[in-house]
Amino acid sequence: MILAITGGTGFVGSHLIDHALETGHIVRALARKPQAKRIGVTWIEGALDRPKSLATLVEGADVVIHVAGVVNAPNRAGFGKGNVAGTEGILQATRAAGIRRFVHVSSLAAREPTLSNYGWSKAEAETRVQTSGLDWTIVRPPAIFGPRDHELLDVFKAARSGYIPMPPAGTRVSLLYVEDLTALLLALAESVDAPSIMEPDDGVPNGWDNRDFARAIGVAVGKSVKVFSTPRALLKLASAADRLVRRRKAKLTRDRVSYFCHPDWVSHKPPSAALWTPSVPTPQALVQTAAWYRAAGLL
Repeated sequence: MILAITGGTGFVGSHLIDHALETGHIVRALARKPQAKRIGVTWIEGALDRPKSLATLVEGADVVIHVAGVVNAPNRAGFGKGNVAGTEGILQATRAAGIRRFVHVSSLAAREPTLSNYGWSKAEAETRVQTSGLDWTIVRPPAIFGPRDHELLDVFKAARSGYIPMPPAGTRVSLLYVEDLTALLLALAESVDAPSIMEPDDGVPNGWDNRDFARAIGVAVGKSVKVFSTPRALLKLASAADRLVRRRKAKLTRDRVSYFCHPDWVSHKPPSAALWTPSVPTPQALVQTAAWYRAAGLL
């Protein structure tokens, strides 16, 4: 098939393009900047707020897979522009091109829209998708990790020191290796099932206690680690410090503090086993991720 992909230069999108080419698909991918030529990929220079580039992106495509999104912004307006208005833009282009199939990558954060601006924006985007009139599927991944990811890099670095700070005690999280996520997205591109919302994960029942997740990262980097649960008040102070040091590049934002302190980020609506099952056990995937960080000189 011909797949129109947004977010193709990002963490998930780059893996999705790799996987799509490996399985014989043709890719049209949106990019803000010129990209290196690649067999099987047509790069469309543009952005989600540029309707003409979106029309060019979806031209002749069989399926649209909307991966692009904002995970960090200074305020609600920033999240709204990237996640809500951006989704509206690609939906409009999809309808105008007469394409029916639309796979939307959301987040578990959409379940709790009052917790964070990020969650609010993902929930609003989902609403746009559900009322689009298209043949849609919404995928809400949990915490995604793997090679090329920079969101969890700080945790891997902390593991090398032997001490890992984690969210407050009692919080649980589901995990998903990026290669398993892209396999699901491609399976959905070929699916004709009724519209639905899916929450995939690594198959571990009831997810991971954050402390066990931290210890698994320690094993992946070859360290015995001590894990300490961080109270919300201390996370707020750490957020202020991160903002002071890294400014706009800060990762522990106030928005994320609220997100991290929520006790249940466990997937509850897995895809059917007939459609997809995860193939890489999380401990093995963490080892592969740590190896990539080392090879890239990041760990």
